Amino acid sequence: MSSPVIRRAGDRYRSDAEGRSTYHSFSFGPSYDPANISFGGLVAHNDERIEPGHGYPDHPHRDLEIVTWVLSGALTHRDASGATQVITPGQVQRMSAGTGIVHSETVEPDAGATRFIQTWVRPSNAGGVPSYSAATARPKTDELTALASGVRPHALVRIGAAASLYVARLEQGVTLPDAQLLHVFVASGSIKLGDDVLDDGDAARLTDLGSMPIAVSGDAPAEVLVWAFRESGRRG
Repeated sequence: MSSPVIRRAGDRYRSDAEGRSTYHSFSFGPSYDPANISFGGLVAHNDERIEPGHGYPDHPHRDLEIVTWVLSGALTHRDASGATQVITPGQVQRMSAGTGIVHSETVEPDAGATRFIQTWVRPSNAGGVPSYSAATARPKTDELTALASGVRPHALVRIGAAASLYVARLEQGVTLPDAQLLHVFVASGSIKLGDDVLDDGDAARLTDLGSMPIAVSGDAPAEVLVWAFRESGRRG
């Protein structure tokens, strides 16, 4: 058993372009840190802020399971086939890049400023037909909701990786999944994890800590995203 590794919001690498800013939890692009390339199968955890009329023009992905969770605003996804999907708060999108996909992610001029969390996970098997889907989550307070998973049958969207992404909207607290590896990210508010207080944008990496509780710190509610790798137990 080891202590959680805390990574503070202000220590993340930030990249900027016209109309957008991204806070990267792992090595990304020109910011290369050989000690911070991945955690479990998680290779990117990007906190994106995009202004109306801006975003990412067409760009490719290959052999990644990409999961996007919108916190505010509206994100428009278009792929090379012309298909369009708009993702709004409370919706999760799964994109399996497989053998290769080209898509864009933009915020329409009449939409509000948009914040979303996008995570990239290595798939269990390379290749496959590219695909994507989205679903609306209705999390219950102080419970874990499985947004995306390759191992939990009741997750909202299925991914091709032995991992699960959960969201928890907290007024008091919740017990984290029992897994060998957990990545805990505070999307809003503050939480207490053991002796540590984590604020908006902070993250913790946990290894073999079992079913550990987290609790809200302060009077405001909190929202937490949790990636679990090598889970045990029968959580649905």
